[in-house]
Amino acid sequence: MNNIFHQKTFKIIHIDMDCFYAAVEMRDNPKLKNVPMAIGGPSKTKGVLCTSNYKAREFGVRAAMPTFKAFQLCPSLILVRPNFAKYEAASKIVRDIFYEYTDKVQMISLDEAFLDVTDSKHFEGSASLMANEIRKKIYERTGLTASAGISYNKMLAKIASDWNKPNGQYCVTPDSAQDFLKDLPLKKISGIGKVSATNLERIGLRTCSDVLKYDLHELIIKIGKRYAIDLYESCLGIDNSEVINRRQRKSFSIERTFFSETTKSMALDYIDDLIEEFGERFKEIDQFHIHNRTISHLVIKIRYSDFESHTKELMLDSIHAKKILDHLCLDDQAISMIRNAIESFINSSPKGIRLMGTGIKLKDRESVQIPLPLSEIA
Repeated sequence: MNNIFHQKTFKIIHIDMDCFYAAVEMRDNPKLKNVPMAIGGPSKTKGVLCTSNYKAREFGVRAAMPTFKAFQLCPSLILVRPNFAKYEAASKIVRDIFYEYTDKVQMISLDEAFLDVTDSKHFEGSASLMANEIRKKIYERTGLTASAGISYNKMLAKIASDWNKPNGQYCVTPDSAQDFLKDLPLKKISGIGKVSATNLERIGLRTCSDVLKYDLHELIIKIGKRYAIDLYESCLGIDNSEVINRRQRKSFSIERTFFSETTKSMALDYIDDLIEEFGERFKEIDQFHIHNRTISHLVIKIRYSDFESHTKELMLDSIHAKKILDHLCLDDQAISMIRNAIESFINSSPKGIRLMGTGIKLKDRESVQIPLPLSEIA
């Protein structure tokens, strides 16, 4: 291992509930257990899916899929409208179980969390035994199953939680990490979305071992310094991020810099890739950052070939903003707003494009004052 890289040692458990929203609905309505079903709507032709059960996934039905496409793949799909009050109630029970083992809990969403049990004395410090008991308690108290990944850092624990799904767990130790990572597809690493994985595969980088065939200096030349170092660390199994409370983000966005001047035509072709990549990252946003928040604006950024930059903010009404946050997914209207704004920037100037970005601005939800009748004020 290159001497510039160093891994701190933690004991991390990543808990991922199995088909959480769908599982809650199947628990409360057993008739849904053996049929393909999904959470979403509002109708067969409008909206996107929050999630689907494993039966529906056999037909290729997935989270964030447009509802009409899901019904094309599975005409017999049962569509259930989301009930977030029920999901939040189940999530609170699960969260309370986590705090029986550690105070270091980082909720990623209603159905996913990291636990740092490095200093926990349960089971003489065995993270695997703790994870097993946590999953058992979750089932006993909610009737829902969870999968777990256990490792010495957050990145590996998250990947491992997907290894024995559903209702299983997997542990990656320092001794087993090299073999575990060797043939791991890069798309399994958090932060590498579908678009990035496709671009890396085009230059011969599909697995961690493909990346590690290169000297770091060669990789920097190939894909740029910042991205190369992050990717190299991940492929070595290194992640020193901690499970800690953080300040809520004011915005969430992605930007893509083009290493050479990009023509209008090329930039226009890239818009949908940018929106898709933002959508993939947005689905993974930590629930901490959106708790009691709403979206104030969509944000567009362009930098031209002469390095002149422009930013545009697109306001959303409160109902539209809530819909996007509830589903963690841009709908057709938001996608159209972003696409039209970027196209307008590109077409308004003869200059080439150096950078393109999009995102959202977040703000605290305003408390609503309910006016009282005059008779109650007196």
